[in-house]
This record gives sequence, structure tokens and C-alpha cells, in this order.
Amino acid sequence: MAPGVPMRELPPGERPRERLMRLGPQALSDAELIGILIGSGVRGESAVQLGQRLLRLGAAEAGHGLRFLSGATAADLTRRIRGLGPARAAVLLAAVELGRRLAEIQVDLPAIQGPSDVARLLMPRTRGLDREQFFSVLLNTRHQVLGIELVAVGSLNAALVHPREIFKTAIRRSAHAIIVAHNHPSGDPTPSAEDRALTRRLVQAGRLLGIAVLDHVILGDHRHISLRSCEELWE
Repeated sequence: MAPGVPMRELPPGERPRERLMRLGPQALSDAELIGILIGSGVRGESAVQLGQRLLRLGAAEAGHGLRFLSGATAADLTRRIRGLGPARAAVLLAAVELGRRLAEIQVDLPAIQGPSDVARLLMPRTRGLDREQFFSVLLNTRHQVLGIELVAVGSLNAALVHPREIFKTAIRRSAHAIIVAHNHPSGDPTPSAEDRALTRRLVQAGRLLGIAVLDHVILGDHRHISLRSCEELWE
């Protein structure tokens, strides 16, 4: 693609949108897919070239352009990518979030059998994030998933979680039990003292409410740890 040439001025066979319609989205590069979402370029730069610039920045900072995009905020994009305003940033972030949600519903997981099932369900949603996210997985009497609730989003190293917020949705959805989970942005799922203390509080609160807390799963980079093995937390 020649520098600064708008996509509408390219021959029809070279335009990303037309190539997608003819060949399918799999045939397009990451930059071309981003270019379609962005829609139009800026002065002297096409939408695809803007996408290439975003990916280069992401590769320099996160090792891969798409990894950077998966964890970026609207402020990150609008502040650091020249020509990317709030409307375009919103489209990109919406596409990333839809991808995460699609990955969740594509998991063939009628029931939770163990912590590995929880990890398979949530890792696509937390991969690449730079903040902790705390989830409650709601289960029925057969341990089938009723829903997944994002309870809290924390800072770089801590999520502020209150038992009231965790059990509010579980009560409304008549959940029989829950499994809580959160990610460690560092990639190391080793539980902290705070993780253990919170688990004990949640187990005790669940007993009072009649909603069992079956496990607390900590998600790292392709690794996870189950706190259920720490029997003292369930005493």
C-alpha cells in the first residue's frame, strides 16, 4: 500500500473491506482488520497504516501489538496514537471486548468440574490486562454455569472486593454456589496474603448466606492456582 493512499482510492481488489468480503477475515493482516474498524485514515496516513503504527507501539511495549490492544484503555489509545479519537478508540475497544465474550461462550463447558475449567473460561478474558479483575462464577446445583459476574477492577496490584458485591448477584440469580477468580497481571498466580485473607472472608460469608464458595482460582500467564487445596481456608 502506497504511503498516505486512502483505502477508497486503492484498486477494488486491494481494499481491505472488499478483500474481507471476497476471501474472508482470515485472509487479512492485523493492521488491515484494525484499519477496517478505524474506517478512515488521517492526513498523510491511511487507516491501515494507522493500524500498523498502533501495532508497532504495542509490540514495543507489550511484546505484541494485539496484546497491547487487549489491555489498553480509551485514554491509552487517544493519548498515545495520533489521529485516534474517542469514537475510533471506542470501536476498537468494543471489538476487543466482543472477542473476549465470544471466546467465553465458545467454551464447551456445561458444568465446572475443577479449577482448570474456570481457567479455560476466564483466561481469554483476562489475558494481557494490566489490572486485576475479580470475577464470580455463578453455579446451579449441578455446578452448571448460570453466569459470570465482573465484581471489581483493581489497580496494578490489588482489586478492592467486598463480599456484599460478590453475593448480591448470586442471591438475585438464586445461585447454589460460586467460584471466585481473579487475575495477577504479573503473570505469576502465586497467592498473596491478601488473597488468602479474602478467601477466608468469602467462605465465611457464603456459609451465613447458604451459598457455598467452592474455590478461589488465581489466573496467571497460561498458569493458574486453586486455593481450594489450602484446607485451612475452608475450616
